[in-house]
Amino acid sequence: MSKKKIITGDILKDAIKGAFIKLNPKYMMKNPVMFVVEIGFVITLFLTFFPYVFGDKGENIRGYNGLVSFILLITVLFANFAEAVAEGRGKAQAESLKKSRTDAIAKLLDSKGNFKLINAAKLKKGDIVLVETGDFIPNDGEVIEGLASVDESAITGESAPVLKESGGDFGSVTGGTKVVSDWLKVEITVTPGESFLDKMIKLVEGASRKKSPNEIALSTLLVALTIIFLIVIVTLYPMANYSKVTIQVSTLIALLVCLIPTTIGGLLSAIGIAGMDRVTRFNVIAMSGKAVEACGDVDTMILDKTGTITYGNRLAAEFIPVGRHTLEELRTEALISSIKDTTPEGKSVIELAKKQGVSINEDDYKDAEFVEFTAQTRMSGMNLSNGVQIRKGASDSIIKYVEKINGKAPTDLEAAVIRVASAGGTPLTVCVGNEIFGVIYLKDTVKPGLTARFARLREMGIKTIMCTGDNPLTAATIAREAGVDDFVAECKPEDKIAVIKKEQDLGKLVAMTGDGTNDAPALAMADVGIAMNSGTTAAKEAANMVDLDSDPTKILEVVEIGKQLLITRGALTTFSIANDVAKYFAIIPAMFAVGIARMNVLNIMGLSTPHSAILSALIFNAIIIPALIPITMKGVKYTPMKSEALLRRNLLIYGLGGLIAPFVGIKLLDLAVTPLLRILNLG
Repeated sequence: MSKKKIITGDILKDAIKGAFIKLNPKYMMKNPVMFVVEIGFVITLFLTFFPYVFGDKGENIRGYNGLVSFILLITVLFANFAEAVAEGRGKAQAESLKKSRTDAIAKLLDSKGNFKLINAAKLKKGDIVLVETGDFIPNDGEVIEGLASVDESAITGESAPVLKESGGDFGSVTGGTKVVSDWLKVEITVTPGESFLDKMIKLVEGASRKKSPNEIALSTLLVALTIIFLIVIVTLYPMANYSKVTIQVSTLIALLVCLIPTTIGGLLSAIGIAGMDRVTRFNVIAMSGKAVEACGDVDTMILDKTGTITYGNRLAAEFIPVGRHTLEELRTEALISSIKDTTPEGKSVIELAKKQGVSINEDDYKDAEFVEFTAQTRMSGMNLSNGVQIRKGASDSIIKYVEKINGKAPTDLEAAVIRVASAGGTPLTVCVGNEIFGVIYLKDTVKPGLTARFARLREMGIKTIMCTGDNPLTAATIAREAGVDDFVAECKPEDKIAVIKKEQDLGKLVAMTGDGTNDAPALAMADVGIAMNSGTTAAKEAANMVDLDSDPTKILEVVEIGKQLLITRGALTTFSIANDVAKYFAIIPAMFAVGIARMNVLNIMGLSTPHSAILSALIFNAIIIPALIPITMKGVKYTPMKSEALLRRNLLIYGLGGLIAPFVGIKLLDLAVTPLLRILNLG
């Protein structure tokens, strides 16, 4: 994650301006806790000029009311400032994204293949455009023809260009990216203003941010606490009069503001915005705050093997003949089956066979029909012009294929498959007609460091499930080496959906990654679906997060960011409520000490005068909000541990800290405020 300053000069200037703009009551009503503080400011400001409306008396009462009013205004401004800072960081990133959105000129193709130049803003969904070297892709779309390198650094920050081609999972292109070599024909899949880049800009600006369920629940709790303390303060006034104790209305308002959870109320929105900002700075676009929080509650993580747990570059490493067939025969047939196979595996078979001395005339097979691999058949191959059919694929699929045409698997095939699978490789079985010639050993490698990362997830209480199309033996070997908790072998797209549904039926939240169109249903069903930016449009539309770097393992870090968001909110809520307890011991004794001498027993801080005690508590209540902005922006550091240990740690740090900090802070402020009040004759 890129490390940047929490507050830059531009963000500071905009945040100060935003703090005043947000004083608008229409906006403040969205935050009930701070709206109560603003109402308190208006009342005390009125009493500064008309102190006798409620019967307030006393020397220099106007000056006292004015100070209370000023501090309440500062409190609201600080809360607005915290939110504006969080929004400012998002807007700064949005500005950099807007720079990549150019008023491009598109080459619109007609039915005859000719193009005319038009403004990209005039393109419609379904239009076909030509983009050549140096051209910007005018809008989101799918490649329908061509092969080209595309520079996506404006969006992903990654300098290396990526290869885009028609078909497969790398046919999706994003508006604002640039073709650096060759050409593409692209079918536009969105209307202007609804591109992926447009959505990103709205999201990082915060314009589309909605409160998550947890945030709504906490807001409801804060409102309930505010109402309870409001009732307490209203009843306290007649009780004080009955006890022959005179309490100014401004003092009651000060008590209310100090007792309601103003700290978390002022920071709550900023915490949510900052959480989305941290995910965005990690080059992941969250489609909602709910998605980020859901990451923190994830119980089960479903991961593809290829490209996530392993590097995915399964390359042919060895030919293993079976039955009565020779090594030379297997090499030749494997090479023929791969002539038109453009996958990395197919290319590696050709390379290995040629390296071992096999030579054929590829022109002899130009009329042959290539049979592509599918998740259902789990095999590919060639139908030669002479009627011969060659297939290579998963062992069980090939066995079923030859048995359908009266063939039989050699007795030594199982041993060859087990040998490859036991080594963690993928066995690719080759057959010609109804005869199995042998096995190709495809070698894959588990990414280093994954075992430790999966162990960290286990400490968080998250179960990891690996999904792979490999046979059970290969899957078990890779799962054991990687350290995942469970695996699903010979997994088809519908199997992923079944796994997600099974876990959700147990009451668990499920996360998964994907990039292909066949992953879209599972991504939509998962509670957290992270689509790769290099993947298809269908996958990105189905997911609630998009990884701009197309790194499937990033889901591990995203889960930690989600947990950090939840912990930050919980920690600051604990700190805020603990603060209120300490402020109670500052204000209550000060309010009643004049009329009830015994109340001085509760003045455990030894505060100088009632006015200094109230103003010191009120000032501390205001300045603690900006003091906590760095924690709000960065988040509380998350360390994997059991929930009980995590709760104890946060109670010790933020609960106990929330109790101690006000005692120290209010006492220091009292020492500073008392001389000032004497000068103003308010002591």
